[in-house]
Amino acid sequence: MIVEEIMKTEVSALRPDDTIESAIHLMREKKIKHIPITNEKSEVIGIVSDRDVKDGTPSIFHDDSSAAELKNPLKYIMKTDVITGHPLDFVEEVAALFFEHQISCLPIVRENKLIGIITETDLLYTLIQLTGANQPGSQIEVKVPHRAGILYDVAGIIRRHNSNILSVLVYPDKNDDAYKILVFRVRTMNPMNVIEDLKKEGYDVLWPNMPGMSS
Repeated sequence: MIVEEIMKTEVSALRPDDTIESAIHLMREKKIKHIPITNEKSEVIGIVSDRDVKDGTPSIFHDDSSAAELKNPLKYIMKTDVITGHPLDFVEEVAALFFEHQISCLPIVRENKLIGIITETDLLYTLIQLTGANQPGSQIEVKVPHRAGILYDVAGIIRRHNSNILSVLVYPDKNDDAYKILVFRVRTMNPMNVIEDLKKEGYDVLWPNMPGMSS
């Protein structure tokens, strides 16, 4: 999946000379936490978060004269070391950027112009969709040897039961490099027969590991 498929294209942006007060109003109006700062060419030159705005806003315990701080331009509080993405980037690569740089949003640019934005909420929602967690079904985790064709073999057992596979994730076994963990989400509320067949074929079913089932 590429970024273009999940990014928001209606981006609320401001200019560096706009005021902190205008950022507060925009965040409240649009219910957003990040505002890209662009120049007259729509190039991203900074970003302002709700935390930046909070730090640049006078305390409620200050007198009215401190309200003048709200008229300060955003260029005084914006972050200028902005990491950006491209609409053709892969979502998993973008997720790695979020983790590596501890960021919570990513402006998306094409030919240096702002065209979209992705937030950590967008990534979380995409993960839910990719894993099928928002659809009714059952999860089955199987420990298998790390060899070619193993995914096809295990999926074939599930297919024999006419169970539709909603998603498949593959994890390395943290205790043994010779094995990996296959995580299937299947459209059935009773995976008992599938699990029994997997075990009969010699596969180690990690979840669900129900009492009384043959091993």
